[in-house]
Amino acid sequence: MELKDTVDLMNSDDYRDRFRAEYYQVKNRYNKLHKMLIKYEAGTLDFDPMVSIELLKEQKGAMGQYLYYLEVRAEVEKIEL
Repeated sequence: MELKDTVDLMNSDDYRDRFRAEYYQVKNRYNKLHKMLIKYEAGTLDFDPMVSIELLKEQKGAMGQYLYYLEVRAEVEKIEL
């Protein structure tokens, strides 16, 4: 799901839809950051990041932890992702 595909969910009156939108948005950004870091490690990234790779790895770790919390919450609240 692309970020643009989450607009209707974000504008929903149902908190479960807004929850799904938040999850999809973070998951999308996490996946893109992950792919970028893989390319960096492989030496195939076609640009030089403006911030340190260490900072980007820390960001990815925090995003992964947040996704974990969202997934646990979704399971508890029976929200299908």
